[in-house]
Amino acid sequence: MEIKARSARGARGLEGAYYTSADIFEVETERIFNRQWLYAGRSAALAEAGDYMTVTVEGEALLLVRGTGGGMKAFFNSCRHRGTRLCSESKGHLGSSIQCPYHAWTYGLDGHLMVAPNMGEAGDFDRANFPLMEVSVGEWEGFAFVSFSSEPRALEQVMKPLTERLAHRGLGQLEVAHRVEYDIQANWKLLVQNYSECYHCPKLHPVLNQLTPYRNSTNDLEEGPILGGPMRMSIEGGSMTMSGNRCAVPLTGVEGEDLNLVYYYTLFPNMFLSLAPDYVLVHQLLRQSPGRTLLNCDWLAAPAAASDPDVDFSGAVEFWAMTNEQDWRICEASQVGVGARSYTPGPYADLESMVAASDRHYLQRLGHHLSGAGLD
Repeated sequence: MEIKARSARGARGLEGAYYTSADIFEVETERIFNRQWLYAGRSAALAEAGDYMTVTVEGEALLLVRGTGGGMKAFFNSCRHRGTRLCSESKGHLGSSIQCPYHAWTYGLDGHLMVAPNMGEAGDFDRANFPLMEVSVGEWEGFAFVSFSSEPRALEQVMKPLTERLAHRGLGQLEVAHRVEYDIQANWKLLVQNYSECYHCPKLHPVLNQLTPYRNSTNDLEEGPILGGPMRMSIEGGSMTMSGNRCAVPLTGVEGEDLNLVYYYTLFPNMFLSLAPDYVLVHQLLRQSPGRTLLNCDWLAAPAAASDPDVDFSGAVEFWAMTNEQDWRICEASQVGVGARSYTPGPYADLESMVAASDRHYLQRLGHHLSGAGLD
């Protein structure tokens, strides 16, 4: 793997208000989170027609359902009668319809209102006027994305750079082997910035830095909504675990040089994708306030490995649980610092080139000029 030269282009960090201001948080809602594709969960779990999962994205309760034709629909998880929550479990099977538990209004898997008991007495009531409210939904390699925009850019076009790099890996077949949920007292962008560089690794992550020395990284996507690239591991034939050894055999399509690389990508605005030879780690960011972010961390494995009692993923889980905790603590310390009246943005090192690139894309989507963020 060739290590390419990187440059932060003399960039400085964002002003403190971008991490603390309620007004900027609301502008982000309108100009970014209401318009972009947002990672919602693992759609590969919805194998059969009628399978569903409930998720909360940007504070909205959503219901994702596999339809009879194999496609997926996403609805607001609310009955059109009096707003009652339709499904309360995290996942399950609906059969051929969706029924409200309150007054038994019943919807097809495509969202149309099939039955509304006694509403014929309401005179001009027309069931066609009360379908479930939809949200744009798309799937990529077993991942579900939603958009609150009525006309989002085609997901396949957004994901094209990764499809070209990862289509051979069979990500759509992977299963969740383990999940950890975090409640982090820090702005979501601090988490993105932390994930995007390894300048901090020698100090903060001594174990990680032994497995992937911080200068062993390069980037094959350096501008736009998807950023990142590969890092060479120090142990030939190893993986990102406490011992440095693999938990399982390499995933489908991982061969040649990729057997000794781990890939890290940020998918703007709320997903991190980390690909080791034998498993995949996925982070989902869920903004709560300027200073608080929930984060779901899933370990994905090949179906045979995920169900095999002789395959032990504890080394990978322990490794990333340790690394995550180190990262979240420093992000929380950064949140306190950027809120201080004395804070002024410092310059980025060239090792933070992806942080600068992430800031540029963020500000472009926000409609703010670079000069307004110390990025002249």
